[in-house]
Amino acid sequence: METHHSELHLFADGCCDPLSAQGGWAFVAYRDGAEIASNFGKVLQTTNNATELIAVLKAVIWINGTAPGAHAIIWSDSVYAVKGCNHWRHIWVNNGWKKIVPQANARSRSIANAELWKAIDLQLRRNQLLTVAWCKGHAGLVGNERADELAQAGRLSN
Repeated sequence: METHHSELHLFADGCCDPLSAQGGWAFVAYRDGAEIASNFGKVLQTTNNATELIAVLKAVIWINGTAPGAHAIIWSDSVYAVKGCNHWRHIWVNNGWKKIVPQANARSRSIANAELWKAIDLQLRRNQLLTVAWCKGHAGLVGNERADELAQAGRLSN
């Protein structure tokens, strides 16, 4: 893949305490290796998957608002978020936001976090040069570690 000199790299992360169902989300933006922006927040009554999606959504909204049409990569350590953005989302759109399951009842056809997925889809469609990629979590990658710290700070914030 060809790299662009001022390509944006964003790291998105979410977390959730299963006992309290309190979660946090964060993203950190880098250009030329320097942090240029970050944001984080708290989510009540949530799940880990939902906070991972909120983090990606907030990152895409930031890119579309700050650098519309820019070459950018959003890195996430959530296989669920990355596969959903790059693969499942296209299938769900074609199926009217339903899963195709043979002999399924209505519940098994519904998509978890559908409203978040619809919002992510809408935002990703605005920038064809934006990619979502997987990175290994807790592996010493500066951007991922920073996003993880901020997501935890968001979860613990008042």
